[in-house]
Amino acid sequence: MGRIEWAMWGNEQALASGLILVTGGIVAVSGQFKRWEFAAYAIAAGVFICLLEYPRGKRKKGSTMQRCGQQYFTPVVKAFGPLTRNYYVRAILHASLAVPAGFLLATILGTVCLAIASGIYLLAATRGEEWLPIEPKPRERPQVGATIKHPPTNPPPRPPADARKKPTDAEVGGDGGQENPMPVIVEDE
Repeated sequence: MGRIEWAMWGNEQALASGLILVTGGIVAVSGQFKRWEFAAYAIAAGVFICLLEYPRGKRKKGSTMQRCGQQYFTPVVKAFGPLTRNYYVRAILHASLAVPAGFLLATILGTVCLAIASGIYLLAATRGEEWLPIEPKPRERPQVGATIKHPPTNPPPRPPADARKKPTDAEVGGDGGQENPMPVIVEDE
């Protein structure tokens, strides 16, 4: 059975918790809750988490699909080197960012989700996983002569390849004519 790559789960959980923190912070600030300063902190922390977690990491096996626009955020995350690549650092960072947001009811759900993401990243780090950027593969231009092996001989519309095979003399009966496989019998009245 295949090995689970926990970092992929941690990435999705952390991105969702960042969005939840931003949403809860906006609700608390716009509703003029007491201790709205924690809500403003939750908005800033949520935006930071979303920017950090938006680029997906490359999987060890198989292919990884990039998020839309990920190529713009990947160089920024990649520039910080071991601070963003190491999942131990991310686990500690997310745990420490979650604490102040836990003092307000509107942001408590984001805090719990971020704590779960921190635990998943800690598990991924103990399993030896590491964030690697998804590099675009260089496109190879096909050679013009290599793509067309044999040009078509029949004009369009062409029948499928099975229907294009012509019967040989042996299959036809040897004389070039065709025999009726079901003879017509006419009965006299």
